[in-house]
Amino acid sequence: MKRKVLLMGKSGSGKTSMRSIIFANYIARDTRRLGATIDVEHSNVRFLGNLVLNLWDCGGQDAFMEDYISSQRQHIFRNVEVLIYVFDIESRELSKDLQYYQSILEAIADHSRNARVFCLLHKMDLVPADLRAALFRERVDALRQRSAPFDVTAFQTSIWDETLYKAWSSIVYTLIPNVRLLEQRLDRFCHVCDADEIVLFERTTFLVISHATQPSRRHPDVHRFEKVSNIVKRFKLSCTRGQAQFQNMEICTGRFAAYIDVLTPNTYVMLITSDPLVQSATVHINIAAVRAQFEQIEMMPLRTR
Repeated sequence: MKRKVLLMGKSGSGKTSMRSIIFANYIARDTRRLGATIDVEHSNVRFLGNLVLNLWDCGGQDAFMEDYISSQRQHIFRNVEVLIYVFDIESRELSKDLQYYQSILEAIADHSRNARVFCLLHKMDLVPADLRAALFRERVDALRQRSAPFDVTAFQTSIWDETLYKAWSSIVYTLIPNVRLLEQRLDRFCHVCDADEIVLFERTTFLVISHATQPSRRHPDVHRFEKVSNIVKRFKLSCTRGQAQFQNMEICTGRFAAYIDVLTPNTYVMLITSDPLVQSATVHINIAAVRAQFEQIEMMPLRTR
């Protein structure tokens, strides 16, 4: 099943950089060599086996934007599942950017009324830390006033930290088939193992798909999974450069142990426990025992959420 995803925004907003980090294994500093997108770059990203993200990265130069809205209107905006619009938080052309955004939403409303709309307020690392929250709220308020009839979801992002993974994990989650069943099985697995938390990651991008947490053992850091995504993906890349293959990882401290292992051909799982009596071999046996269940979910006929 293909799901059409439009990635749009003014030239220089950071669209191609974030796409390259998430889907093409770039690291942040290497995106500096990327050039501007010319017209539309198409890519089909296989995600969780049966799901294919048909990603359209649309160049943001004024001539292209005008062309999308006028002469290519039906071609660009029909059958869209998700629109991701990227705003450079320090853009000096915010008013013009908002005009383009509104025109694009009008085209989406005409041709893909059921599309989900996400806005990424990008390059937040350039804003002083103590001003980010207030600026983000101000911009989101302005966006929502211009987004009717769509209910827009906004994220603040940067290629230099875990916020990029948080945003893209949340967006891709809305497209995952059979996700409720997946979550139910993950909750049960967490309960049976008496794990503190279990997290499911997509194997190639290492985006978070879902997680299960014991209610009595919640962690105060709400960004912990995306931080793990960022760290482990970098480690995987370093393994590849050293001609080694990343298969699994164990991290043990005095307070907890975390085990990362392959779950299905398309996923990794991370199991976290604070019980010092739990043995590594037991964890991997439990993971092996549920593989068939999760593989079966991936092979089921696709259903929407």
